[in-house]
Amino acid sequence: MTDTSVSIRPARREDVAAIVAMLADDHLGRARERLETPLPAAYYAAFERVDRDPNLTLVVAESEGRVVGCLQLAVLAGISSQGGVRGLLEDVRVATDCRSRGIGEQLVQWAIAEAKARGCNLVELLTHSSRVDAQRFYKRLGFAASHVGMTVRF
Repeated sequence: MTDTSVSIRPARREDVAAIVAMLADDHLGRARERLETPLPAAYYAAFERVDRDPNLTLVVAESEGRVVGCLQLAVLAGISSQGGVRGLLEDVRVATDCRSRGIGEQLVQWAIAEAKARGCNLVELLTHSSRVDAQRFYKRLGFAASHVGMTVRF
């Protein structure tokens, strides 16, 4: 079922707490994020960096005045693929009580359209291997498992 009352708009500073709450709302996010009151200043500093960068776009899905989803689109220029530009989706989240309403699909479809409009020739994303529901969701939207991701943390 699609929630037709959802609008997608650029994130604002006052959305940061809602975004962090969604990022923290799973087994991986609980370990990574600091959902405190007040929210650590690092989140607001990060928002300002993202907001200033023309190659990064952070958006939220809003329903009835409430932020219910988010995602970030990074537009990456490169030499490979004949100088192709790629879109990278990050931090796609939907509030737990709003899942299965089509909000995530609307966010991803918005990002794909935006990436095309900005000259991207493909859209990629990373999802943790433990997020099997997310993997099913992305496959349903036409994404194919094509890479092996690796991480080194500092």
